[in-house]
Amino acid sequence: MSYLALARKWRPKSFADVVGQEHIVRALKNALESERVHHAYLFAGTRGVGKTTVARILAKALNCETGVQGEPCGECGACQSIDEGRFVDLIEVDAASRTKVDDTRELLENVQYTPTNGRYKVYLIDEVHMLSNHSFNALLKTLEEPPPHVKFLLATTDPQKLPVTVLSRCLQFNLKRLSTIQIVERMTFICGAENISAEPSALTRIARAARGSMRDGLSLLDQARAFGAGELLDADVASMLGSMDRKHINELIEGLINADAVALMQQIRALQELVPDYESVLDDLATVLQQIAVVQLAGTEALDEDAEVEILQKFAASLPADLVQLFYQIAVTGRRDLGLAPDPRVGFEMTLLRMVAFQPADSVPVAAAVPPIAAAGGTAGGPGPRAAAKPAGKLAADADWESMIAQFNLKGAVRQLAQCCAIGARDDKSLQLDVHASSEYLLTEKQKQALTDAIKAGLGSDIHVTFVVVDGELNTISSRKADASAQKMHAAEESIKNDPNVHQLMEMFDASVETDSIRPVDQQGKA
Repeated sequence: MSYLALARKWRPKSFADVVGQEHIVRALKNALESERVHHAYLFAGTRGVGKTTVARILAKALNCETGVQGEPCGECGACQSIDEGRFVDLIEVDAASRTKVDDTRELLENVQYTPTNGRYKVYLIDEVHMLSNHSFNALLKTLEEPPPHVKFLLATTDPQKLPVTVLSRCLQFNLKRLSTIQIVERMTFICGAENISAEPSALTRIARAARGSMRDGLSLLDQARAFGAGELLDADVASMLGSMDRKHINELIEGLINADAVALMQQIRALQELVPDYESVLDDLATVLQQIAVVQLAGTEALDEDAEVEILQKFAASLPADLVQLFYQIAVTGRRDLGLAPDPRVGFEMTLLRMVAFQPADSVPVAAAVPPIAAAGGTAGGPGPRAAAKPAGKLAADADWESMIAQFNLKGAVRQLAQCCAIGARDDKSLQLDVHASSEYLLTEKQKQALTDAIKAGLGSDIHVTFVVVDGELNTISSRKADASAQKMHAAEESIKNDPNVHQLMEMFDASVETDSIRPVDQQGKA
């Protein structure tokens, strides 16, 4: 008994069935309905997004026996013949296997003859970028002056390799990679039609592994169906793909936040029992780090629809942005070098240990409460001894806050939060810290508690600390550093602009100054 793969069985047969390419479907349907169909189309996109599928549907619409219209009927002899791959006037060519110029000339010899059965003779050339230069020249002659009964449908994963002369004679459509949600929705529909029991998390895991390709997703669905004997469980799919549950990745991120090498080693030992694919684990780790960077620099609105927003916000507030970039770079480099390690697990361990070892001294986050300041002679009812403490009842200056947090030994995200605060009000029993709205993402419960604990350790356990988000300008350590940096840059730019030697060089060579390349130097002459 023959079995038809899901990717072939559920290949779209009409424009209405095409997923995620609405911009192309709309343009083609309008062209068909207005009878303004171009003689050559180029469909570009990554594998499995529907290039040849859309081309075949267009060929059906052009040759449908009910007439040229926005949707083929799907029932006439021409439509069914095209679906079954036996329509004489649809000539499908795999350019990867016919790269020689003689092959192309032989193919185009019959262009001048009218169609045998259909309305149009359609040439569908897949992976057209694989043709040789001589083959492109032969094809170009036909594209320049094609007979009215001929249509060319070209498909490629690499349009940059096509000569401009060919590109200029085609209407180019770029097919988009499908989102995880789009693939999940399609697979959910297919599972319902095929009576396949599937956990939603299992389908989501398959869709992520498909990386934007519907065909790859359906192929993995077929594989998972066989692996689970007709039932798709998330644990089975994870085992099949060699991927990890997201909670394991999150635990690794927590270990990195805490800079806890011992905890990381324990987590790796636990992972070893699951026999993971360490390349896949590093891929997942790099993906989460990339999502954290998106939250920090572009906000949660820029995340994909399936992202775990809450946990990503927590991580974004707990890791300095520069550290996220460092971790990501180490993860992708470690994945590349995994094959050079004595053992994949050893390579994986070294990658994570490298993330801990290479953390800058001022970026290492803390896991628990900030270590207290030595409080010899201090009491729980009042502030401990502090050299720069203000007398009770008087408001503290910004400089006092800077000297205060210098003694708290703050690090990581807690230090970042403190540097974005300014004292709003202070008396014997309370301290109000103002935070600008742009830094509100740092105000997680964990960060506020850690900073509060540090303040109580330095000023007394009975002091009440509150945080207030404000929209106006604040004189914080971060803002002062930014202003100082801007002033240095302005001074450096003015120095270059006013330098007579620079002016002389500009006049001699008709040159201009690239201001983006100017860097201020410190007193030691370092940029």
